[in-house]
Amino acid sequence: MTTPLQAYSSFPRFHVGVDCIIFAVNNDRLSVLLVKRDFEPEKGKWSLIGGFVNDNESVDEAAKRVLRELTGLDNVFIRQIGAFGEIDRDPGARVVSVAYFALLNLQEVDEKVVNEYKAEWVDVNDLPPLGFDHPKMIGQALSVMRRKILTDALAFNLLPEYFTLTQLQTLVETVTGKELDKRNFRKRIAEIPGVEQTDLIDKESSKRGARMYRYIQLAPC
Repeated sequence: MTTPLQAYSSFPRFHVGVDCIIFAVNNDRLSVLLVKRDFEPEKGKWSLIGGFVNDNESVDEAAKRVLRELTGLDNVFIRQIGAFGEIDRDPGARVVSVAYFALLNLQEVDEKVVNEYKAEWVDVNDLPPLGFDHPKMIGQALSVMRRKILTDALAFNLLPEYFTLTQLQTLVETVTGKELDKRNFRKRIAEIPGVEQTDLIDKESSKRGARMYRYIQLAPC
């Protein structure tokens, strides 16, 4: 009788990795965090930051560990975008990588840690040649993030507690790379649960004074 261990042993074993696509708005441009590899494979090329999944952690835990090690941030919202497993995607070995993205507030990132990794923020519209299948990962992450920028409340994590609708629209336009119609945008915001108008008026960035809003994270039903 074949035991479970014997049944599993008859199949090939692969490495399982995670790759983190870390976005932030830097100097009013959407940027992604990259590092130039100083070892093979793909030595000398820019790449995303990743690592292998340890025996004692899930893929989600591995991704959060990689993000924490690189940015100094914990308890950050990350979203899995899928698994990448082409046979020849990694010249070093057969590796199936699960990719995640995060959209961070740059002011909260520990730049000392980023510098220790010699990582750099690079404009998503001016990417250098990348190793592996990382261009595909970034493209897929951008597509998901831009669709979810408001529905997953990603934008509100980058804003101060109190913000104007102009600030919110400018941020969404930066992330999506699209100019938005002001009237339609405000109609859309009015339909988002948790966006609350306050009695505060912003007189610093608006001569007339703009109404300020805040976002309240609602408990799941």
